[in-house]
Parts: sequence; structure tokens; C-alpha cells
Amino acid sequence: MMDKNIRFSIDMSPAEPLWKIAPTRDENGDPVSDFLMIIPKLRHKPEMHIKSTLDEIDRALKQFKTDIVFANMDMKLNTLWVSFKSEPGLFMKIAAAIKLRVPEAVLVGDMSSRLAK
Repeated sequence: MMDKNIRFSIDMSPAEPLWKIAPTRDENGDPVSDFLMIIPKLRHKPEMHIKSTLDEIDRALKQFKTDIVFANMDMKLNTLWVSFKSEPGLFMKIAAAIKLRVPEAVLVGDMSSRLAK
């Protein structure tokens, strides 16, 4: 497979809805998996903090560049959408890599902190 780079862009204009742009299948026609993370109040942070956070997300995702099919950072909603090849264990590896580099990132639907109490 050809080496690919994951590109991020920051655009404050209205974005295309994810249902229009996020792929549902990989290059082989197999279904993809995906998850959503929220990075609370990111768009209200100073520009250097935003750039640093996006750089950290980029570093985390590049570890899985052959497995990630699509990534989208919505600055208006402070959300990160990641679509990836459906492989056992890959979901947690990608999410953990992001969480390690961006501790404030919250996985949508993650109940582990509430269950631990």
C-alpha cells in the first residue's frame, strides 16, 4: 500500500456533514470502524495551544497511518472523528495513543471513569 500522510486543516467556516465525507469502507471495500473524541474548549484556547494540540493528535495518528482511513477535527464542535480499518484491538490502541498525547481528550461513550466510582 502506498505511504500516505494524514492532513489536518483548521477551518472555521461551515464544514461538510460527516455523513457526506466520512468513508464507510476502506480501499478493499471492507467496512470501517470509527470513534469520536471531544477536546473540551479547544477552540477557545490560544492559537499556540490549538496548534500544539493538533500537532500531538497528528503524531498519535501517524503511528497508525496504514490503518486510519479518515480523520476530521471539527474546531467549531471541538470534536475529532477517526475512521479506521476494522481490526480487533485497533480502536483502543488509536484512542489510547491520542489520550496519551492529549490528556484532555474525552472518548464519546466512555463510561470507564463513572464505572470506577
